[in-house]
Amino acid sequence: MTLEEALRLTNRNMVGFDLVLAAPRSPRPRHPEGAGHDEPSPDAAHLFRRCGPIWLTFAAAHAVAAVRGERRDWWALAWLRGTEIATDALWSESPAVSRPGAKLGLRLAGAANLAMAAGFAWLSRR
Repeated sequence: MTLEEALRLTNRNMVGFDLVLAAPRSPRPRHPEGAGHDEPSPDAAHLFRRCGPIWLTFAAAHAVAAVRGERRDWWALAWLRGTEIATDALWSESPAVSRPGAKLGLRLAGAANLAMAAGFAWLSRR
């Protein structure tokens, strides 16, 4: 598999990933049954509800790049993913993040966003 094929596959997978993140949060947040998470506090539930449309925007951007694939689509996606490099690392510092491995997972999400931002920027120049 080439780098370009891997990036395109990652992009398609991110459509689904972001839809899964958004689905239980829009328009009202719901606790995903059996997901291994505690019920969110009321303020966290409102924050998750606010994030639902953000994750839908990410899913839409990934879908547009997958279908249309113009240079500007990949460039926009690189910038969009770039905005998320530090957010999950900041979330990892919350006392509400207590599940084993969750803090590390959130920190690694920042590394994944950095890699996607760089990869999608590279695709925009091809």
